[in-house]
Amino acid sequence: MGVRLLVADDHEIVRKGLRALLEAEPGWEVAAEAVNGRDAIDKAKQVKPDVAILDISMPLLNGLEAARQIVKSLEQTKVLVLTVHDSDPVIQQVLEAGARGYMLKSDAGRDLVTAVDALRRNKTFFTPKVAQRVLEGYLDKNPQGKANPEEGRYRLTGRQKEIVQLLAEGKSSKEVASALGLSVKTAETHRANIMRRLDCHSVTALVRYAIRNHIIEA
Repeated sequence: MGVRLLVADDHEIVRKGLRALLEAEPGWEVAAEAVNGRDAIDKAKQVKPDVAILDISMPLLNGLEAARQIVKSLEQTKVLVLTVHDSDPVIQQVLEAGARGYMLKSDAGRDLVTAVDALRRNKTFFTPKVAQRVLEGYLDKNPQGKANPEEGRYRLTGRQKEIVQLLAEGKSSKEVASALGLSVKTAETHRANIMRRLDCHSVTALVRYAIRNHIIEA
């Protein structure tokens, strides 16, 4: 039985390399390529892939938010996230986004086919270092489920994170509105609410927040 795949990365050479690795497998087809997170969501809805392979740091919408939206809207699509980093906060965010696999780009040549195969068979795949951290249960450091009030103050919705990324990439309120299909007034209201919630008084502070929280790359 054939396997339909989506590859999303903003570097063409990476997409071509991933495609070559994947299509070397009999019956595997890369049905679509995407160049940013928003494009990945649109293409996923069009081709309904078995597995979507997303780079974590893409323009317009990062891989985490794209993963979250793909998982939410396409029940049959499993998501594998590729990253150059393996820091604890990123691992946690990947799992919370609903991705079933997480792999360092440096391991893709060796493990990509194994990972995709695991996901399409309803299993998970994490590179060994990540798997170890998951086993250690760092996600369960707060077993009573008590919310940290400080965290709550800074917690943003998916839509707010999208706006933070666009603003941090230097987009104006008008460009944000156009990218997200909002009115300029709504985009400006969102921006004001986000700045207030994060206690940021400038776009520079917002960029620092976005980098610290892995919404954009430094």
